Amino acid sequence: MKAATAYAPGRVELLGNHTDYNQGLVLAAAIDRGLTAQGRLRTDQRVVLSSQTLGRHCELSLAEVAPSAAEPWANYPLGVVNELIMAGYRLEGFELDLSGNLPTGGGLSSSAAVEVATALLLAKLHNLEIPALALAKLCHRAENFFVGVPSGLLDQVTCVFGRADHAVFLDCQSEAIETVPLPSELALIIANSGAAHSLVAGDYRARREQCFAAAEALGLLSLRELSSADLEKSASLLDPLLRRRAVHITGENERVQAAVHALRCGNGDALGALMNASHESSRVNFENSTPELDLLTSSARALPGVLGARLTGGGFGGSAIVLVRADSAAEVAEQLAAIFHAQTGIDPAPFITRASDGAR
Repeated sequence: MKAATAYAPGRVELLGNHTDYNQGLVLAAAIDRGLTAQGRLRTDQRVVLSSQTLGRHCELSLAEVAPSAAEPWANYPLGVVNELIMAGYRLEGFELDLSGNLPTGGGLSSSAAVEVATALLLAKLHNLEIPALALAKLCHRAENFFVGVPSGLLDQVTCVFGRADHAVFLDCQSEAIETVPLPSELALIIANSGAAHSLVAGDYRARREQCFAAAEALGLLSLRELSSADLEKSASLLDPLLRRRAVHITGENERVQAAVHALRCGNGDALGALMNASHESSRVNFENSTPELDLLTSSARALPGVLGARLTGGGFGGSAIVLVRADSAAEVAEQLAAIFHAQTGIDPAPFITRASDGAR
């Protein structure tokens, strides 16, 4: 039977924390770690899924695709299958095996990598022509409606549209996508805080609902319509908690715009300062940081060669991203691991990464 392979990278969010579902601006990059999906068609209308990373297996009939409580990891590929069927594509039974070097639970969007790799594999096996943005949006719907994570479009778009040595600049309102060069003298370090990261939990959903409530209280369709200056004038219309949430989102949109300008000018120092400001806003205004993430970022900033550090992804655990001068990256990673382990007993397993090409 016909066989195929597909690969999808993880992603790191440089700036634009929780802005995507607020119709805002995001700056991210695909990274050089990811997941590979290998598979082949079957003749019996069965779906057979396995994960080498997790050592798990799931099998069911194609006609009975539904969320699995026993194998929640399988809901990400099954959600893609469900969306393809709902979109009118005719699928045959298939086997799919997932493997890779992308840490799960680290906030690097292993979920989107699973979805995109699955979608590309099934498109190849079934000779389907799906435009890149349509494929990213299909995977996004799978995560929202099948898995039940109310995330925005950032992860899937970055996974699909990543480009080596470039950041992906996404306008979630217009869905315009642009790649912006990253200066060659800069490097990225990703370090895991050791705090479990799960967007299925209630904190992420609560922040989303608070953002929508703030927009509604101001008579807006989304917080994208609001600038920091406008928010100052209408602060009395929001209670203190909703105002803090709005301050974060409006500030993040403006930081993304400033960061794109900084990259176009090759100004790594400016990008690092914006990343630092973003983390402080996440800590104070959006309250999606953790003590471990705060320790990681503050420890990194104290090291020579570091330009900026912040949490990446949804927060509430997961990883931090450190912007560093490339010639200092190896030493910074080693020192950061030693400092964090000495204070917490946790190995943050920092690794140096680069902006990489998207799924293929």
